[in-house]
Amino acid sequence: MRHAVYAEWTKLRTAPGPGWLLAGTAVLTVALSAVAASSVTCASAGCGHDAARISLQGVQLGQATVALLAVLMVCGEYGTGMIRTSLVAMPRRTTVLTAKATVLTGLTLAAGTAGVLGSVLAGRLLLPGSGFTPAHGYPPLSPADGPTLRAAAGSVLYLALIALLSLGVATAVRDSAAATGSVLGLLYLFPLAVRMVADEGTQRLLWQLSPASAGLAVQATTDAAGLPLGPWAGLGVLAAWAAAALLAGGLLLGRRDA
Repeated sequence: MRHAVYAEWTKLRTAPGPGWLLAGTAVLTVALSAVAASSVTCASAGCGHDAARISLQGVQLGQATVALLAVLMVCGEYGTGMIRTSLVAMPRRTTVLTAKATVLTGLTLAAGTAGVLGSVLAGRLLLPGSGFTPAHGYPPLSPADGPTLRAAAGSVLYLALIALLSLGVATAVRDSAAATGSVLGLLYLFPLAVRMVADEGTQRLLWQLSPASAGLAVQATTDAAGLPLGPWAGLGVLAAWAAAALLAGGLLLGRRDA
């Protein structure tokens, strides 16, 4: 396994795109979080906003570059034909997929940690100027605060699970355009479609099944009780999606490319 992981790391670090996508994950996450922290205002005490969640809004943009990285990691090899060489060198398909998942998870955790910490710092600096002050019931954001720490750590795990979900989809589909469309549709179109459902019971159920909506519940620090799923339960739904995608991708990789 160690040799397989090293091989995947070598392939990824020598390609031109992954480095930019990882940097983009951190930069875009912080940038959108800073915009959100500057745009939302709290004019009086008890304005009802979740300061930690506002500061972590950038994760919703950073997840797109994470998904693209995962798709590139798999579909790039199919596009160049390099996958044949990889499978000859490592005949066990589960080893290949596990090695890819290991490298991808490590890189995503690193980029995600940088982006999330930068977002919390941006919120700490910018939110007081938008009215989120101790006088209004909002102390400065700090990772030492339990709910904020959970939201920040959960956001990093969220990005890692999005990467694994995307890796599984890309392995199953093998086509860059189809894989990208499928993953981005799950992340952005599915939550929008859920909001358009009129029946509250059906909407609640679909929200609980949505990988993005359920997974992002981990960011809630003040209104978690009102969500259809708790923070960690929501992240568990996303983990189930990622596991199912990897299982499907692994099975298809073994049958189709044997």
